[in-house]
Amino acid sequence: MENVEATEVKNNTEPAAEKNVIPDHVGVMQVASLMGEILLSNGAEIYRVMDTLHRVIKACGFENHSVYVLSNGVFITINEGEPDACTSIKHVPIGSVNLEKLARVNQISRNLCNGYITREMAYAGLKEIQRKVNYTDMGQALAYAFGSAGFEVILGGTLFDSIPAFFIGLGLYFVLKFLSNYGHVSRFPANIGGALYVTIFAAAFAASELNLSFNNIVIGGIMPLVPGYAITTSIRDLFNGDYLSGIIHMLDAFLTAVCIAIGVGVGIMLINYIGGGAVLV
Repeated sequence: MENVEATEVKNNTEPAAEKNVIPDHVGVMQVASLMGEILLSNGAEIYRVMDTLHRVIKACGFENHSVYVLSNGVFITINEGEPDACTSIKHVPIGSVNLEKLARVNQISRNLCNGYITREMAYAGLKEIQRKVNYTDMGQALAYAFGSAGFEVILGGTLFDSIPAFFIGLGLYFVLKFLSNYGHVSRFPANIGGALYVTIFAAAFAASELNLSFNNIVIGGIMPLVPGYAITTSIRDLFNGDYLSGIIHMLDAFLTAVCIAIGVGVGIMLINYIGGGAVLV
């Protein structure tokens, strides 16, 4: 009787254990999908994402697969045409650039392809990278500040003009963060608000008796908003034959530039209306 009960207990537990076993091709799909999402959301080029995923899936033993990547989506199929085929479709919103995360993911892909780590170790490492906070608020604010001040000098301004550009850039990050997190506005209206903020405060500094240049301060202040990386990525995608992704990035850069122009234009109109445009020199 005890043997029968033991056998029944064993048979009841086996299906539960089997349910936790992930098939190899599904596990590889999880790794590849997460890897593609992290790469794409942190600024990797389309052809690099596709090449990395092809290499990883092949290294895991699955030659029969298909990978298609857009600027905001990753599509992967493993064992295409087979009864156990599986497909992953992942929407990836266009995000910022984080070279540290890209470097760490590339290292994991190389280690996995060379057999230094297992699939499970790769997945755990990718989840850790995904959870990692990009940068602290103060670190990003200082990057905005030094970027504004530095570009102000590079583009023909003076060191004296770079001081207000530094503080305007410092505040710009918090303005954008407030509009995004608390104002719940999308990136494009936030860019309009940020450019408007830069223009008004540049006019306030120029209105002082410190002989500051309004134009130079505005040019330096809006530089953190300028979509330079998006333009570069779109051109590289177009040259690599990824026309759809290239057009998407180009359109994103164009709309961002239009929003910056609207913000600066509205600011100048307000200054002309309030003060007669005396500081716009």
